[in-house]
Formats: sequence, structure tokens, C-alpha cells
Amino acid sequence: MTADNRLHIDLDRLLRAKAPRQRRFIPGWVVRWLERVVCQRELNELLDATRGTQNEEFAAAAMKYIGATVRAQGLEKFNPADGRRYIFASNHPLGGLDGIALIALLGRHFGGRLRCVVNDMLMQVRPLAGVFLPANKHGRQTEAAVAAINDAMDGDCQILYFPAGLCSRSRPDGSVADLEWRKSFITKSVEYHRDVVPVYFSGENSRRFYRLARWRKRLGIKLNIEMILLPGEMMRCRGKEFTATFGEPIPWTSFTDGRKPAEHAARVRDCVYQLKTK
Repeated sequence: MTADNRLHIDLDRLLRAKAPRQRRFIPGWVVRWLERVVCQRELNELLDATRGTQNEEFAAAAMKYIGATVRAQGLEKFNPADGRRYIFASNHPLGGLDGIALIALLGRHFGGRLRCVVNDMLMQVRPLAGVFLPANKHGRQTEAAVAAINDAMDGDCQILYFPAGLCSRSRPDGSVADLEWRKSFITKSVEYHRDVVPVYFSGENSRRFYRLARWRKRLGIKLNIEMILLPGEMMRCRGKEFTATFGEPIPWTSFTDGRKPAEHAARVRDCVYQLKTK
């Protein structure tokens, strides 16, 4: 935070605070290059333009600032007044703007009654902290995180999931699709009697993003270094239109037929990609 209490990103200050010894050996031009790669100036301009908003209002304001639009298909099937609670399970093609767009869409449609399960690192995005439910991707969940997710599941908010955990990657045939979906949304669906709504979100990142991901994997680097490009990918969406297609709810009881949760997760993933042709 700066002195005037505005939320700003300062990569150099972050490096000096989190890794002071290492920062001494990083040339200034490298820091400036990283600031350009993560679009620090553009992100700070977005934060300035959306100052004073939070949750779905922030998401809508961010979409307006970026100049991207989303056309919803099938969302009208879900009546906010009927009291039904769902898990909306979506593909994750963009890794940033798709989440913001769905938070804006679903938050507005359900009157702000929305929570989204995310990587716990995203809790640093403070304007969306009221929507986010943190999930530890690389270790055991803390008791507080587990309790927060369970409380939300037991409440009357709608829940948004990106079961792949990471944004989509390119495949050998040139197509772009999610990696394997995790099963946790299936187990929560059964535990809390929530039907699952498959959601297909259109869009792709740049070929540069997918090339870096492929080379990183070939070189055996486990750290997803391509994620540093995601802010720039989001800014590339200026003026673009996307489509969010909402399928028919899948009853939670269909996940109790004796098959493994991972098999059901793969089945829901298939349902999502079947919506692509509609």
C-alpha cells in the first residue's frame, strides 16, 4: 500500500521485502523487465480505476476497464429466488479474465451470493478477498481454510470452481484444453447435496504462453514460470468478446453410483467441452 492508502503493486519493493539478500544481486534492468512482463503499470492503472469497489462490483469494473465483454448463454435457467444451491464447474482457458468475468456474471445474477474456490496465493488480490475461498494447491489445507470452504458449502451462496487448478494448456494436436480435473468438487457436491452446473468459457491465451509452458515442461522445470505472463494475457483481452455457456445441472445423486470421484470429475469435464459446440 502507498502512503495515500491506494492498493498498488510494487515489484521492486516486494523483492526487497521478501528476498532482500537476493535482491542485491539482481540488476535494476532485470527488475524493470519483470515489471514490464507482469504489466505492473497497467495493473496499477486498473486498481486506480476500480478503487472503492470490491467483490462482484470490482470484477465488473475490471471488465469494463479492460474493455472485454462476456455473453452468457443459459444463465437465465437459474432462478436466484428458488433457493437452490449449485457448484458451477468451469474450464479455465485464460487463467485470469475468465475468473473475473464469471465472478461478475454470477455475482450479479445471484445478488452477490457467490464464493469462488481459488489458489490461496490469490488471496492477495484484496478487492476479491470477500469472494475467494483459499485452497492450498501444494500442501495440506489449514483448518481455517477447510472450515471456510465447508461453511460456504453449507450456506446459501453459489460456489464457483475451476477444477483444473491451472489454466488450460495446448495439446500435441494444437487444441487448447484443461489439464486433468481434480475430484474435490465432486466430493463436496455429494457431501453438501449441491448439483453441479458445467460451464464452458470460450477463449485462448497467446501462442507465446503455450510455447513457454511446453519448453518449461521439456526442460523439467516444475515451477510454472509461464504464469508470470498471465497479467499480460489479461491485458491482451481488450475489446474482445467471450461466451460463457451454462449447461444443465447434473444431480449430485448421480455421483453416488459407486464410481470413483475422479471418474465423475472427468465426466463433468467432458460435459463442459461438449458445450463448446453449442
